[in-house]
Amino acid sequence: MSHQSFKPVTIRPREIENLSFEMIKDELGDHPFTAEQFPIVQRVIHASADFDLGRSLIFHPQAVEAGIRAIQSGNTIVADVQMVQVGISKPRIAKFGGDVRVYISDPDVVEEAKRLGTTRAIISMRKAVKEAEGGIFAIGNAPTALLELIRLVREGVAKPGLIVGVPVGFVSAAESKEELSKCEVPFITNRGRKGGSPTAVAIVNALSLLAEKAGQNGSSTFRTP
Repeated sequence: MSHQSFKPVTIRPREIENLSFEMIKDELGDHPFTAEQFPIVQRVIHASADFDLGRSLIFHPQAVEAGIRAIQSGNTIVADVQMVQVGISKPRIAKFGGDVRVYISDPDVVEEAKRLGTTRAIISMRKAVKEAEGGIFAIGNAPTALLELIRLVREGVAKPGLIVGVPVGFVSAAESKEELSKCEVPFITNRGRKGGSPTAVAIVNALSLLAEKAGQNGSSTFRTP
């Protein structure tokens, strides 16, 4: 009995991506997202193969424009954990003069968290807001980091350009995102427990691609043809 081995439809990277995006668009069907928001939703689904996760995304009305503006202005991107920092495309961010920072393993953060008996994620946000005004805060792992950032925003201590808050988990994850959805500062989040570092990475990378495209068109904002 002979077995014919499976062969991929294509092995060309760009063709694979384009075909994937076409499949996502077809399978997603009708959706409530704007032309500016949809490329981000598409990237999240592409990274996760999870249509429910994509459908659960929530955008502040100025979120996409604020994210593009922050990247084009060379503002810092703050990641809550190393996994988010590693996944973000540094060359596209560096092209505009920005960088990606993570503070959770800094010795002073570790020491302060031990002294106060709290999480490093919380202390890392307190440090980050002093160094990244106007930047993008990408939180995919720690609900405590997101809740602390929201507190600092409400107290007027933190002034981020955009909060990408999509922590995954069971304890406080959904609740932290619900709190973020009530904020006036531009945000991208989602409903429920799903999310995670790959989701945060996909959102930031989608924004940097939009920033690059807008720059090529001589614009500070993304516009569809």
